[in-house]
Formats: sequence, C-alpha cells, structure tokens
Amino acid sequence: MHIIVASKNPVKIEAARNGFATLFPQAALDIHGVSVPSGVADQPMSDKETLLGAKNRADAAQAHLQQADGYTVGIEGGVCESPIGLSAFAWIVVKRGTQYGYGRTGAFILPDEVAALVRQGLELGDADDRVFNQNNSK
Repeated sequence: MHIIVASKNPVKIEAARNGFATLFPQAALDIHGVSVPSGVADQPMSDKETLLGAKNRADAAQAHLQQADGYTVGIEGGVCESPIGLSAFAWIVVKRGTQYGYGRTGAFILPDEVAALVRQGLELGDADDRVFNQNNSK
C-alpha cells in the first residue's frame, strides 16, 4: 500500500504509519514523506484555515503518488481563540483518488506565555521552544 505523507516531519510520518497499520494490519505499507505547500499561513489561526491547509497538503501530495490507488495524508496544526484562551489542535485529511476522509484532534488550551508569543506572530513550535527551552519541538 503506497502512502504519501505531506510532510517530512518524522512525527507526522510515524502517526500516519500507526494509523494505517491499525486499519490495515496485514498490508505491506510503503510510506514516504514529501514537502508540499499548505497554501495557508505558517501558523494557521482558525479552524477553517487549518482544515484548508491539511486538505491542500493532501491534494499537493497526490502528484507524488506512484500508484493510482495510493493514499495521501495532510496533517496541519493550528490554533484558534476560545472563550478560555488560545487552543491548539490539528486537522488530518486522508485522500484516495477523489475521496477524502477528515479527522480533527481534540484541542487543548495553550499556556498564557506560549499563547502570547503565538498571538505576536511566532509559530507554535517556535513559541514552545522559547518558553520551554526546547529545540525543534515543531
């Protein structure tokens, strides 16, 4: 089974591998990551923008499929304002041919210091790195 993940991020590739292995336990999985544009801001700031980024990635990754019956996966993390603070989540779009499957993670409220940096224009991963003294947590 040929699967293209629209990211070179090893965490996203492994998440796709785990999902497909759960759904198709007997299948031989051929999974590769590719860099493709999301067509949205580097840090999507709404549910709608985040979903669009994931769909755009799944669509763009289709050009890298070597089998017509393969799958593409777009995963886009985003944030949006909620009544109690800035929340973080992700949309996942799986595409096969002209059919789409959609999934959204649960959301969690960001710590105030991280949220303030994101509101100032920093990407969430960079804000996490700065606040928690990490490196490349994106």
